[in-house]
Order: sequence, then C-alpha cells, then structure tokens
Amino acid sequence: MAEVLVPIVVALIMGPIVVILQKLRKENTDQHAEGRILLKVIGNKVDKIGSKLDNHIGWHEGIKEEK
Repeated sequence: MAEVLVPIVVALIMGPIVVILQKLRKENTDQHAEGRILLKVIGNKVDKIGSKLDNHIGWHEGIKEEK
C-alpha cells in the first residue's frame, strides 16, 4: 500500500510547484524578448551618434586645413 501512496503524495506536492515554475519561466522569456528589442534600439542610436561624431571630427580637420 505504501508503494502506491508515495508517488501520489509526491505528485500532489510537486504539481503546484511545477506550475508556478513554468509561469515564472514564461515571464522571464517575455522580459528577455523586450530587453532584446530595447538593446537593438539603443544600438541603432549609438551608431547614429558615432556617425555624427565622425562627421564633426572631419569638419574640425577641414577647418585646420583651411588655416
């Protein structure tokens, strides 16, 4: 009789724990997706700033050559 009760008790205890862990995992996946999108946006902005700085430095070099 004890051989039958042990798996039942384990299932009753672990069942709700597994459900909670799966919900937390789904939320974490959603957060990672949002983070990936934000990092892409930030990367694009940094690239734009880099090109503006390159142009500005080139402008300064052109001013030096005129003098």
